[in-house]
Amino acid sequence: MGMLKALFLAAWRIVVRFWQIISRPSAYLPLGFLTLGGFICGVIFWGGFNTALEVTNTEKFCTSCHEMRDNVYQELQQTVHFTNRSGVRASCPDCHVPHNWTDKIARKMQASKEVWGKIFGTISTREKFLDMRLTLAKHEWARLEANDSLECRNCHSAVAMDFTKQTRRAADIHGRYLLTGQRTCIDCHKGIAHQLPDMTGVDPGWKEAPELEGKDKTSRYFRDDRHFRDELRAYLADVNGE
Repeated sequence: MGMLKALFLAAWRIVVRFWQIISRPSAYLPLGFLTLGGFICGVIFWGGFNTALEVTNTEKFCTSCHEMRDNVYQELQQTVHFTNRSGVRASCPDCHVPHNWTDKIARKMQASKEVWGKIFGTISTREKFLDMRLTLAKHEWARLEANDSLECRNCHSAVAMDFTKQTRRAADIHGRYLLTGQRTCIDCHKGIAHQLPDMTGVDPGWKEAPELEGKDKTSRYFRDDRHFRDELRAYLADVNGE
């Protein structure tokens, strides 16, 4: 009995001593030790945080739940963003998570609310997903419109486009709306990686120029139309202030 009491008192003294140290470390530990310890703890914390951040920023993580794997991921695999002649693949985070660190953290904080949808089974079945598709799509369209299609522009640059290799309609719309800032990518390019919901009442985002209505707009026609190409170059030079 006496031995148990002694062990208990010894353990208690250790706990009290430990508490005194962590509650007032500067009174018991040298400054150099505290500085070094703080640095090491900071490195460990930052490494763990960054590792967790990168793990949640992979396609494997995005498709780890059946809601994403069985619905939108299946659709993505049928598009040019998944398989193409150049072998460049856009994964889930490429299009849904900004690349720069500050915007990435903000996006992760926004996405944390989606955990509630997982818990309560908002889109746990195919039928529920289809019922929510338009709402989910509008949410992403609004987000991309608000940040000027930031994720699109991580790979695509309007000023780097060769308009002479585009169809006449595409070149005209890009010149009139994209380069002037009147429209952003997502305004027109909806459904490029996933199937579209019922688009009744949804603004298509672009309007064809009156002078192009009823004309052939194939790429071959455009390449042969030198007059239009010269007009387009002059127009782009004016837009860019050249």
